[in-house]
Parts: sequence; C-alpha cells; structure tokens
Amino acid sequence: MQDNEKQTVQDALNTLKANSTDRDEIAARMAAQAYANNAAMAQDAQPQQGAAFNANGAPEDQNVTAANDAEVQQAEITDATPEELAAEVAKLQGENSALSNQVHELTMALASEHDKMLRAVAEADNVRKRAEQDVDRERKYALEKFVRSLMPVYDALEKALEFSDRNNEATKATIDGIENTLTLFLKEMSSFGVEQVDPTGNPFDPNFHQAVSMVPSTDVPNNHVLNTMQKGFTLNGRVVRPAMVIVAKGN
Repeated sequence: MQDNEKQTVQDALNTLKANSTDRDEIAARMAAQAYANNAAMAQDAQPQQGAAFNANGAPEDQNVTAANDAEVQQAEITDATPEELAAEVAKLQGENSALSNQVHELTMALASEHDKMLRAVAEADNVRKRAEQDVDRERKYALEKFVRSLMPVYDALEKALEFSDRNNEATKATIDGIENTLTLFLKEMSSFGVEQVDPTGNPFDPNFHQAVSMVPSTDVPNNHVLNTMQKGFTLNGRVVRPAMVIVAKGN
C-alpha cells in the first residue's frame, strides 16, 4: 500500500515538472517575441528621435513637444465622433464669422475716419480761401472811406466851374486852373482804382444810378438818363457814391 502511494506521488511530481517545463518554454517564447517587437518599434522611431537632438547632442524639447502635440491632436481627431467633428466645425465657423464682422467694423471705421479727414482738409481749404478773399477785399477797398471823404472836394471844384463866367477874361486863368486841378484829381484817383460815373444819355442802371425824378422827353429814349445832377464814383468796381440822375420818361 505504501509503495503504491509513493508511486502515485512520484507520478504527480513528474507531471507537475513536465507542466512547469512547458510553461517556462512558453514564457520564454513570449519574452523573445516582446523583445523583437520592442526592437522593431525602436528602429522605426529612431529618425524621429534623431531629429529631437541638436548638433551639441542636447534634446530639442520644443520639437519633441510639437511632435507629441501633433500626435495627440491627430489621435483626438481620429478618435472624434461625427457629432464632435460637426461641433468643432460649427465652432470654427462661428469664430470666422466673428472675425469677419470685426474686419467689416474696422473697414467702416477706417472709411468714416477717411471721410472726416477729407472734410477737415476741405474745410481748411475753404478757410484759407475765405482768408485770402478777406485780405484781397481789404486791400482793394481799404481806401473807400478816404475816397468818400474826397467827394465833397470834387463837388466844390465842379460847382465852381459850373457857375464861372468863361467869357470873362479876368477869371479865365482861374477857370483853367480849376479844370486842370479836376483833371489831375481824376487821374490820380484812377491810379488807385477810383472811376467817375457820368451816365448822361445811357440807360438807367439802379446798381450805379440814383434816380431823383422822371421827366417826359422826346429827345432821350425812355428809361435813359436825361441829366446827371451829381456824378458818381466807384472803387475797383464797387459803388462809393451812386450818380444822382434825372430819368427820361416816354410819352
């Protein structure tokens, strides 16, 4: 009985030993296969790892990080569902629309500022032109008051000639002197832009003439100046004093 039991135990031990040998062989084969796979992966990754080192042998952290980020992003895109991709596209479209609106607003603001600049330039040009016109007007008509103050002097000399007796030899020299004075007066005044207005026989012009009365006449056409009672004067085309006239009235 004891011999039989010993034999049974021995058979069991042999069986266990055989099974252990098979397990060790299987484990060894699996380890060899894993090592081969790791070596192949290391060989495939060798160019990328080489790019991660610079000339001094130091690792390029930025390149490694960028490569890792790209791999992660690619993995995320690959693993994303259609709903997630649609949501990402909608997000990008929204951002694009917001940027387009911002560009449009900036374009409109630029156009508005450009228009304001043009208006400001035009206004400055208008101010400059008005200033030039004011200066020119002051230059041309600065003597207006002075010319107006000389009108009574001219009227007095003209009246002196009107009431002088030209047939009197005693006053002939005086009359000639007054005439020469009036001629010289008008000549000097003309050099400053002052012109005499004597419209006798010309059509009546309310811009330069002041009608005192209207008299029927067959010798002068209707609405023409029949007689000039007081001559007028202009300074560079502007009326300093209108001519006082009598206007003919047709029958």
